[in-house]
Amino acid sequence: MKHTTRKRLFLAAILTLLGLTACHHDEHADAHDDHHGDHGTHGDHDDHADEVPEGPNGGRLLAEDDFALELAIIEGGIEPEYRAWLTESGRPVDPAAATVTVRLDRLGGIVDEIAFVAQGDFLRGQSVVAEPHSFDVTVDARFRGRAYRWQFESHEGRSVIPDAVAAEAGVVTARTGPARIREFLTVYGRTVPDPQKVSHVSARFEGVITAVDVGVGDTVREGQRLATVEANDSLATYPLTAPMSGIITEQHAIRGEFTGSRELFTIVDPSSLWAELAVFPSDRPRLVLGAPVVLRSAVGDLAARGTVAVIHPLAGSNQAFTALVQLDDGEDQLVAGMYVTGEIEVDEVDVPLAVRRSGLQSFRDFTVVFAKFDETYEVRMLTLGRQDDTWVEVLGGIDPGVEYVTGNSYLIKADVEKAGASHDH
Repeated sequence: MKHTTRKRLFLAAILTLLGLTACHHDEHADAHDDHHGDHGTHGDHDDHADEVPEGPNGGRLLAEDDFALELAIIEGGIEPEYRAWLTESGRPVDPAAATVTVRLDRLGGIVDEIAFVAQGDFLRGQSVVAEPHSFDVTVDARFRGRAYRWQFESHEGRSVIPDAVAAEAGVVTARTGPARIREFLTVYGRTVPDPQKVSHVSARFEGVITAVDVGVGDTVREGQRLATVEANDSLATYPLTAPMSGIITEQHAIRGEFTGSRELFTIVDPSSLWAELAVFPSDRPRLVLGAPVVLRSAVGDLAARGTVAVIHPLAGSNQAFTALVQLDDGEDQLVAGMYVTGEIEVDEVDVPLAVRRSGLQSFRDFTVVFAKFDETYEVRMLTLGRQDDTWVEVLGGIDPGVEYVTGNSYLIKADVEKAGASHDH
């Protein structure tokens, strides 16, 4: 009955998100009830219906007549393994006096056969019990010429959801397989004006500044008068004009002062922006001109894209090399002077097995995806490698060609957690 209740809760949550009516909810809840399965040691069963006898070592106690076998997964500080303790009429039995094998039937038709050898006062399984610890267990034992067999379910991270319900909730799946992963180098720096669109204005003929027409922050157009200068040699006045359109960012011209040869104005064209990024010497060989770059501001979520346009050949005083990034046309979220993080694409690599980042979830201490077998979903604990914004390389934990959830995987996680993700040891 509690399976039905759990499935109704799952459907209610999904259908609430979809904004569907209560009548629609009831129709699919009934369909879900027709597909429910026995989840073995899941914690949502009736309080006493599935109580598992436990032995003195904390394992599952299997007994027939006077013979009993306690089976447990041990994993504290070691790779998970099965161990078995034997008793007859409540008294310990020499483990060498019996033979034990365990068969684990997993989703996807995978079967693990585990043999045992005597070690001290127990029998030790000779194979690692791979995650997830979710399987149908068959235990075969032979003692004093008699054969014993026990079978039970040990499921975790598993849930059954009808396809119609999953589709209505927006659950999306794909199959594991090869992918091309882009590798990025993370660097830091700041945005700067286009170095080719910055003008430093000085007097053409030295003299006295008789008038100043603009100040810092003013927008000027090409040819506009900035100041008036009386030349020393002829005492004639002439206008100092803007060689380009832009914004006055620096002003050092003061009426009545001598011009000398110093810069009197700085004009910047703000329509063209670059980024100046610091690259460690060890990373310099990975950079190439034209490499794509994504820039993100240090404050907020402003972002822009560009390409590496210049790599300075000499290291700076901090021993870092400077890479200049030209922002793409139309990128106007950032302004000059902002601190940014740059993600420079330095390589592309084809990997034999990958999953989409959108499918990743946390389960216990693992990063997982949810594999799909017919209408049953189950966690797959992953060992991960290289990754980019879309793909994550898989080094272990799931096989090629397995269907897994890529969209709305959090709904599957929520249903698994409602089921009670048991870890039957």
